[in-house]
Amino acid sequence: MQDLTIAVVGATGAVGAEFLRIVETRYPILPKLKLLASSRSAGKRISVGGNDFAVEEATEKSFDGVDVAFISASSEVSHRLAPAAVAAGAVVIDDGSAFRMEETVPLVVPEVNGADVDWHQGIISIPNCSTTPLVMAAHPLHQVNPIKRIVADTYQSVSGAGGGAMADLREQSERLLNADSNTSKSGDGQIAYNVVPQIDRFLETGYTFEEQKMRQESQKILHAPEIQISATCVRVPVYISHSASVHVEFTRPMPVAEARELLAAMPGITVLDDTESGEYPMPWDVAGEDDVFVGRIRQDMSHANGLVLWIVSDNLRKGAALNSLQIAEELIARGRLKPKHTSGVTG
Repeated sequence: MQDLTIAVVGATGAVGAEFLRIVETRYPILPKLKLLASSRSAGKRISVGGNDFAVEEATEKSFDGVDVAFISASSEVSHRLAPAAVAAGAVVIDDGSAFRMEETVPLVVPEVNGADVDWHQGIISIPNCSTTPLVMAAHPLHQVNPIKRIVADTYQSVSGAGGGAMADLREQSERLLNADSNTSKSGDGQIAYNVVPQIDRFLETGYTFEEQKMRQESQKILHAPEIQISATCVRVPVYISHSASVHVEFTRPMPVAEARELLAAMPGITVLDDTESGEYPMPWDVAGEDDVFVGRIRQDMSHANGLVLWIVSDNLRKGAALNSLQIAEELIARGRLKPKHTSGVTG
């Protein structure tokens, strides 16, 4: 990784900031970094691993000499910049929904379908931050006992909606505690002391786009379009980490002990499931962790072939930034990503 030239589009956003934090702790020798953002952030300086970097405006001409471009921005920005990056010879790893369901674009969680990077044509997408922990937990179980149906209810933190939503939660909480009126800077309405059963726009089906993404993305990543998936996605007043209550129906009964063993053996999963001592994953504890945490593993009393799981993960790390870096590492391991030239850290 140290010899690569990496462009980070959206370097000043929540995911971009987490990406840079992971880079400086994961790699003793930093790759050459090119930090890109909107014109509003151009000129801002960011320290990474003790090195000072100037943020540049992201344009179609920003990718000369770049080996890999990580994009965490709007779909409009991805559609505009990703083709330019590919044309300049970079591999694009995109965090948004712009390309996820395109047939020619792999949608990848390396622990689940890392081999899919082999057929990329310049762009690789990472899934939605609520999809990633779901497929991480489903994959080892599905390999042993094919899954027929999944019903997931998510409890998603405000960081999934960006820095403005995080500021809303903080400011609304302070104002309510001070018996003051409150407003929303992000335009998403009241979130402090509230839950909002809508993430993204509503579709004609009555589901939201976020809920549709969980269904379609999970089927694509698991290579299992036959799995029926229904989700209800809810925004909750938590800063970081997404949680989900997941009901899984298998082809045949799945013993709880077997499921626990399969999950514990899955790279990237930590099983925290001791109800006697009150140990189970919670957003506060999981924030800042790389793994997907699974607990409350139990037989579904409504179905003989069913299990119920409680899944929590840091949406900024495994749900976004870390998964992007792991895709680059997968490409390197498979000989699909090599530096155009060796390079050191530059600011």
